[in-house]
Amino acid sequence: MLRRSLLLPTVCALAALTAACDGERSVQISSTRTEDNDAKGVLKVVDTLQCPQTMGSLTRKGSASNNGTVCTYVGPKGAEVTLQLAPLGDRTPAQVLKDFENRLSADMPQALAGLNASESRRQAEQARADADAVRADAERARVEARAESSGDRASVHAPGLTVEANGDDANVRLPGMQIETRGDQATVRIGGLHIDAGDNGSSVDIQGEDDGDSVSVRAQNDSTEVRAVASGDATRASWILTDNRPSPSGWRLVGYEARGPVGGPLVVATVRSRDRNRGRVFEDARDLVALNAGE
Repeated sequence: MLRRSLLLPTVCALAALTAACDGERSVQISSTRTEDNDAKGVLKVVDTLQCPQTMGSLTRKGSASNNGTVCTYVGPKGAEVTLQLAPLGDRTPAQVLKDFENRLSADMPQALAGLNASESRRQAEQARADADAVRADAERARVEARAESSGDRASVHAPGLTVEANGDDANVRLPGMQIETRGDQATVRIGGLHIDAGDNGSSVDIQGEDDGDSVSVRAQNDSTEVRAVASGDATRASWILTDNRPSPSGWRLVGYEARGPVGGPLVVATVRSRDRNRGRVFEDARDLVALNAGE
């Protein structure tokens, strides 16, 4: 359950975990589960923001602007938090939040570029793995149930077990599990778990079959992107992009926390920090959003 107390801390914990990996590494994790977020509380329709002078580690700069729809805060080590109302108009919450994501990503271009390049490589590797799997299936269709060994080639068929090996390539199938290797590439499928790995990096994709609460993680070397979206018609979403390398503006972390009822408007807190470790900034930004929109 991606409740108020778990949504963002879970996201940030995953970001910290993936950032701890050393060397050339690429990771992608996503999970999904079903839940009706109406049980999490009714979110409020907001016309004017409540902007207290302080919220935890944050201190408000000046007064609310744009008729009470924008408030700016400063935090530890130069962190910047902007709380604002975002009407939906004729757009979906995802489209509105994508605008926030694009603006924040522009502050850390090197992080997004690395992640996108990693994603392109992952998709290409997946396409090759799928093609290899098709060829392997065609080969297995020509092999009768038998156990034989000849040089570097081996084939074993037993109830619930199939093993095909040829040099460095192998395919192992068990009920609910499949393992394929092609040279220095490996693919593992266990139920909804999908793992792609190779000498130059790895990719992990965990995906449930139902719509609902979701958390996803992408990581490539120094960069990590974490996204969390709660189920239901109301909006409860978080997004974080971090990088060990400072951007030209010095930022190492950007992100948002957003909530809003069906039809909007959304209450969105954007965060920029020169400290990759989130500290209290995101929790305090989340509390500002909860103060206005509800839990």
